[in-house]
Amino acid sequence: EDTLLDEREVSLLRWRSRRGLVENDLFIERFFATYGSRLTASQARGISALMDLSDNDLLDLLLRRKEPEGELATDEIRAVLEQLRPRA
Repeated sequence: EDTLLDEREVSLLRWRSRRGLVENDLFIERFFATYGSRLTASQARGISALMDLSDNDLLDLLLRRKEPEGELATDEIRAVLEQLRPRA
């Protein structure tokens, strides 16, 4: 299901995605600036799962120090993670 989120859903997701670490916020802000106007339900599920992580665990994934494992090793999460990660 790849229905687009409406403005309110994107706004709520963006608010929920605010982090304590500035580094994470920079990645997340760029993600919303790039994809926010056309976020899908699949992307929302992926980013929501990532937002459940601690700041340090999230940063490790964003900086490619670690790869998703276990429950995080889904296509949805991997796809959003690639969108969040800096371009090599």
